[in-house]
Amino acid sequence: MLGNTKTQSHEDTRKGRNKELVDAAFLCGFVPLCLCVSFLIAASPRIHAQGGRGAQPPATARAAALVDFAGYWVSVVTEDWRWRMVTPARGDFASIPLNAAGRKAGEAWDPAKDEAAGEQCKAYGAGGIMRLPGRLHITWQDDNTLRIDTDEGMQTRLLHFDGKPPEGGPRTWQGYSVAQWEKPVRGTGAPAPGLGAVRQGTQGRSLEVVTTLLRPGYLRKNGAPYSANAVVKEFFDLSRERNGDTWFVVTTVVEDPEYLLEPFVTSTNFKKQPDATRWDPKPCSAR
Repeated sequence: MLGNTKTQSHEDTRKGRNKELVDAAFLCGFVPLCLCVSFLIAASPRIHAQGGRGAQPPATARAAALVDFAGYWVSVVTEDWRWRMVTPARGDFASIPLNAAGRKAGEAWDPAKDEAAGEQCKAYGAGGIMRLPGRLHITWQDDNTLRIDTDEGMQTRLLHFDGKPPEGGPRTWQGYSVAQWEKPVRGTGAPAPGLGAVRQGTQGRSLEVVTTLLRPGYLRKNGAPYSANAVVKEFFDLSRERNGDTWFVVTTVVEDPEYLLEPFVTSTNFKKQPDATRWDPKPCSAR
């Protein structure tokens, strides 16, 4: 009996020590974990406020803008003078890669016929409007829609940051423009994949726009055509000069399998104006 009592006492002592070890391990592991979780919960608002890991992206395109295009702008014509400042002669399609069908359509240009048909704005669509000499007024229509008004032809372009072209939507002179800010890929300097308008050469840091659902229009006022199948891709790049002037250049790429042999690419410069002093809206003219 004495031996059994000693054995039982030894077993109870061993179990007690094991329990003490388990309790100690629990305290060493679980308690620090609780303290860590409590610290993270308390610090979470500070992390978000400081833009740390887990910070939410800006809620709107306006809030996410890295540059500001708002204001009045004037086009500065330093090249292609004979095609931009006056209406070129019929058949003067130099530098436009028209195919045979495009040339045939262009040579049939008749401004009087366009006016009679109510199509005097064919040269003022998204495929050609930025090349016309004139002024722009750029504003935010809402937090996700950038608006471009032109005094030449009194056109309005809406750049949608939160939408996509409606299926079967109406075709208009300005079509439907989808926009996004170009953001460089970390460590490369190149913009992240965007709307499919991949640019060649120097990469920009501003705004990418793709326009579809266009009515047939003119690349120049002398009838050089683009069709309803055209897609207009644009890159807006803003810069500030040492003297304080602000400029933007829009690189426009018109793709049209119906009338063009290859994309038609132009670059157009605009200088920011201090106010609306010379803003002079005029309706479309076919001539």
